Amino acid sequence: VVNDAADFAGTNGCYLYQGRDVEESKNYNLKDHLLVIAPHEGIVSSETWLACRKRLMNNSSFGGGHKAKNTWLAGKIKCGRCGAGLSGLINPAGTGYYRCRRRAENRSCEGCGTLRVHEVEQSIYNEMRRKMARFQTLTAGNPAKANPKMTALNVSLAQVEAEIEKLLDTLIGANATLMSYANSRIEELDAQRQSLMKQIADLAAEAVSPAQMERISGYLETWEDVSFEDRRLVVDGLISTIKATSESIEIEWKI
Repeated sequence: VVNDAADFAGTNGCYLYQGRDVEESKNYNLKDHLLVIAPHEGIVSSETWLACRKRLMNNSSFGGGHKAKNTWLAGKIKCGRCGAGLSGLINPAGTGYYRCRRRAENRSCEGCGTLRVHEVEQSIYNEMRRKMARFQTLTAGNPAKANPKMTALNVSLAQVEAEIEKLLDTLIGANATLMSYANSRIEELDAQRQSLMKQIADLAAEAVSPAQMERISGYLETWEDVSFEDRRLVVDGLISTIKATSESIEIEWKI
């Protein structure tokens, strides 16, 4: 608030300006925004404004339901700096670029840098081809045989459970100091175990069936003829998230 409290006489309107370094829109959070008394009389009473503001703050936020059209990576590709979604935009020359939504909304992120849609999509396509080749080699052409990520999680879970068993064995005849340490360590390991079990359950729930893997492989072989929507399905089947900047691209795989 720029003005002194004594300046608020209840007659004039106010201007609300968006702050430069805020992380949320002024539609949802007024923190760090600027409120200035206007020179004219108010149009809406303070009671009405506050009532509307309270109702707005209690509203749930829903996505606009816009259908992706400029990039088949929509919904998967995020800003590598702030984690916000990247929008695919086409400039007047017809070149597509990615833009950080948070950067566009309130400039609270420095942005993802220069990312051309075509170049990023080509890079992701190449990575999907390489990933599928390694996956099929590992599973000997049978996607149901193994999932490297699932295997790693199960190995970690087995190691944690083995350490818990060893600690439980040490509790027999242990003194108070050792028992305190063992109990504390067991609590930490049990938390790790619960986390690993959840990751395994989540991965199993989104596991790609052998038939889907075969279809994805076929799509990747005939990519130029694959429709926009089917390309999105391929990405959804293989990738959880893509974090991108002009310096690097990180892919979190489902397989």
